[in-house]
Amino acid sequence: MTGSQAPSSFRLAYVPGVTPGKWVRIWNERRPDVPLTLVQVPAAEASEVLRGGDADAALVRLPVDRTVLSAIPLYTETTVVMVPNDHVVTVADQVSAAELADEVLLHPLDDVLDWDRPPGLPAFERPATTADAVELVAAGIGLLAVPQSLARLHHRKDLTYRPLVDAPESGVALSWPEDATTDLVDDFIGIVRGRTVNSTRGRAKPEAETRQEGKRPEKGGARKPATGKSSRGTGSGGGAKGARTTKGAQRGKPRRRS
Repeated sequence: MTGSQAPSSFRLAYVPGVTPGKWVRIWNERRPDVPLTLVQVPAAEASEVLRGGDADAALVRLPVDRTVLSAIPLYTETTVVMVPNDHVVTVADQVSAAELADEVLLHPLDDVLDWDRPPGLPAFERPATTADAVELVAAGIGLLAVPQSLARLHHRKDLTYRPLVDAPESGVALSWPEDATTDLVDDFIGIVRGRTVNSTRGRAKPEAETRQEGKRPEKGGARKPATGKSSRGTGSGGGAKGARTTKGAQRGKPRRRS
C-alpha cells in the first residue's frame, strides 16, 4: 500500500467447515482501521478466488497449487463417518474402513478427502454436494465420510458420527497469492501464527497500536521514582545507622582509670 490512501477492507475467503471467528476478533482489535470482509466459497473454488484477486487471503483445504499460491498449514482434521442414530456403528467409539466394506459409502462430487479408492460399496450415483449426501444418509441410503468440521456444520438430530481411523485426513491452511504478500496479509499471518501485538517485523505499527502504546508512559509517570525512594532511605536510615554504630563503639570502649 503506497501513499496515504487507506485500504477499504481486508477480504478473507474461507471454505465450509472452517471457523475464522477467533482470528477475525483479534483482527478487529488490532486493526480497527481496516474492516475485515468474510467471503465464503466452495472448497473447490478457493484457489480460483485467490488467483482472480477476489480475496486477499483464504482459509482453504490442502493441497493448493504452490507454484502460484503460498500456504501456511494450520491444522489437520479428524475424518469421521456420518450414520443414522440407530446404525450399528454407533456402538463403537471408532470405526475402520474395513468395517465399512458392506456399507454403501456416499462420495459427493465436492468431497474434500483425497481417497485412492473410497471404502465400502459405491452408491448408484454420486451426490452433487456434501449437503445432498447428508440428506441421503438421513434417508438411510448410505453413509458419508467427511472431516469432523463438516459433520458439525451439517448436524442433524437424527444423525451422529464416529471417527474413521484409517481414512485420509483434511488439512486446513492459510493461503494467498505468492506475488501479493501485502502488509495486511502479513498482519493476518501474524495473527494465525500467534504473534503478539508488538511483533511488527520491522514495519510501522498501525495508528491504533501507536495510540495504545502512547498511554503506557502516562501510567509509568504516575509512579514514584525509584531513585527518590532510594535517596530517602539513604539519607535518613543510612545516617541513623552510622550514628548508632559510632555510639555503640564508644559505649563498648573501657575508660582508663588514672
